[in-house]
Amino acid sequence: MPLEDILFDCEEHMEKAVEHLKHELRSIRTGRASPAMVENVRVDYYGAQTEIRSIAAISVPENNQILIKAFNPQDMKAIERAINDAKLPMTPHSDGRQLRLMLPPMSQEVRLKMAGQCKAMAETAKIAMRNARRDANKLVETEEKAGIVTEDDAVRGKEQIQELTKQYEAKAEQIIDHKRAEIMEI
Repeated sequence: MPLEDILFDCEEHMEKAVEHLKHELRSIRTGRASPAMVENVRVDYYGAQTEIRSIAAISVPENNQILIKAFNPQDMKAIERAINDAKLPMTPHSDGRQLRLMLPPMSQEVRLKMAGQCKAMAETAKIAMRNARRDANKLVETEEKAGIVTEDDAVRGKEQIQELTKQYEAKAEQIIDHKRAEIMEI
C-alpha cells in the first residue's frame, strides 16, 4: 500500500473520530434546550424500537423547553412512556396532542458534571485517533519490511502521521473547549 494511501486512511479514521465526538456532544445539555437531547430516545412503536424523531416533530419554542408533536396523536402515550423511561432531567407535561419538556435551570454542580462528561468524550475520541496512528505506523513498518517503502520514506511517513495526530487532537480540544464554554455560561 503506498504511503499516500496509508496517510489518507489514517486521516479518514481521525476525521470519523472527530465527527463522532461532535455527534456525541450534541446530546449533552448546555444552558438551553436542543432537539438532539431527545431525538434518539427509543419508543416502543408497534413492537419495534423507533427513535422519537421518526414518529414525531421536535421543536424548541423557548430556550428551556422542548416541544414534541406526534405525527399520529395515538402515539403520544408511547412517546411519554419512553421519555419517562429514559430518565431525562426534564419533567414532561402532556395535553394529549403534544408533550412539553421543561428543563430545570442548571446548578454549578450540574454544569461541572456536564463539563466532565465532555472531557471523557474527548478522551475517547483521542484514544480512537491514537489507535488510528498506531495502525498507520504498523502499516508503514510492514511496507518498509516488505521493501515497498524506503527507510527514509517510512521515517517521513511516521512524522506525517504524528503531525496528523497532533492536528486532529487539537481539533478535538477546540471542540471540547467550545462546548465547555457553552455549558459554563450562565
